[in-house]
Amino acid sequence: MQNTLLLTIILPAAAAPFVYFLGKKSSRYPAFIIALICVINIALLSIIVPTILNGANHKYVESYYWIPVLHASFTLFADGISLSMAIITLILILAAALFSINYMQEKKGLAGYYTLLTLLSIGLVGVFITSNLMLFYFCWELMLLPSYFIIGGWGYREPYRAAFKFFIFTHAGAIFVLLGIGAIFMVTGDLDMFQTQNALKAANPELVKWILLSLTVGFAVKMAAVPVHMWLPDAHSEAPAPMSALLSGVIISAGAYAILRVSLGTVFPAVMATSFGSMFLHGLTIFGIISAFFGSLIALVETDIKRIIAYSSIAHMGYVLFGLSLFPFQEPVTGTVLHLVNHAVSKGLFFLSAGAVMKQLEIRDIREMGGLAGQMPITATSSTVAALSIAGVPPFACFMSEFLIFVGAFQAINIDNFYLIPTALMLVATVLSLAYALRFLSHVFLGSTKHEKATDPLSFMKTAMIILAVLTVALGVWPTFFTQLISSASLV
Repeated sequence: MQNTLLLTIILPAAAAPFVYFLGKKSSRYPAFIIALICVINIALLSIIVPTILNGANHKYVESYYWIPVLHASFTLFADGISLSMAIITLILILAAALFSINYMQEKKGLAGYYTLLTLLSIGLVGVFITSNLMLFYFCWELMLLPSYFIIGGWGYREPYRAAFKFFIFTHAGAIFVLLGIGAIFMVTGDLDMFQTQNALKAANPELVKWILLSLTVGFAVKMAAVPVHMWLPDAHSEAPAPMSALLSGVIISAGAYAILRVSLGTVFPAVMATSFGSMFLHGLTIFGIISAFFGSLIALVETDIKRIIAYSSIAHMGYVLFGLSLFPFQEPVTGTVLHLVNHAVSKGLFFLSAGAVMKQLEIRDIREMGGLAGQMPITATSSTVAALSIAGVPPFACFMSEFLIFVGAFQAINIDNFYLIPTALMLVATVLSLAYALRFLSHVFLGSTKHEKATDPLSFMKTAMIILAVLTVALGVWPTFFTQLISSASLV
């Protein structure tokens, strides 16, 4: 099929009006439509897997006539990295839609909620499957607006305050991204990621340095790396659970993907052989370590059930930054992208499970919880799978991706001994991850029972959690599908 990638954007765009009007009559039908579109799009993307694995350049490209004055084609592409991210995004959106049926049923204005979720899916998938920097930026901003209105309209205590903070931070980051894209066009006269990669090698190195820094800072804001993380705890904790799952599972991962694809894959090759190139990678390492320790240590003392998981996201973006700093070694790049996939599933499950607990108990403080394992067995099992995966415990998903990152780190040590101490520190950070995961489980699900009437949530919430829990275990036991896809991609 020649228009496969275009269809993955057209289908949700065409469905958005139907989602809205059906949402006026029923709170279930819009969720079913979103879930169906996700299944269809996953099937469409699966069609091009053989092309990517077996093709000469391991890419699938669709190009359409668009803006000739900017020498810009409406170009959609997929390689092993972008396809992996798009597939896992659709799975998470499917789970969020199903979870919303029961979780959001008492809320008002659900037609708008599901319509915004549909639009958000276009932006999320679009970021991963375009090579045109202008189209990339359109999708980048399309992630922002629906997220703002979902957090503000259906959040918890002070939703619009958290949403506004999220908007200001991420839009400020987007300005840096736009400046970088504009500078790339000024230097190369092109907006295609792959065409500009070679053109930038002939550009003024000083200008390329500033382009690289501008783009990376902008992407790091969306990634919520320390010190530009301040929006994340409030946004994640105030958003409804399905939105928290997407924020932590996919939206911050989009920032990491953009650093890999645009900063490192497109701009960095022009300065890779210079001393600045080494300094840049070492800087990513340092910020990765800071993020990992900061997030883990705050998660160890936090008592709000959702803020614990939010700070855990900051910690795991530290692992990702550390993996990105090992560019262009194949093992850590594969491990880093696999970690984005595994973190998306595990953290999405973690937030949905926390949302189920909050829905049933109507409290947020883990000190007021306890003994829920016997009363909410499915929620407890899902939370345990998610927490142990986040902690890097085998055979759950995040263990294998963290293992690959550390294998790459030991390779890097043989070439640059700078990575010796950072690798040791990141190994210590994994211990902290296990500590806050066990603390979470013990406070919420073990000990004496404090809430006699607590039960597992309704069927659609359980279904969504079971889907992600099974996938978290499957990715830990058999990550081969994604590792083959990811390792087939070439960035330089």
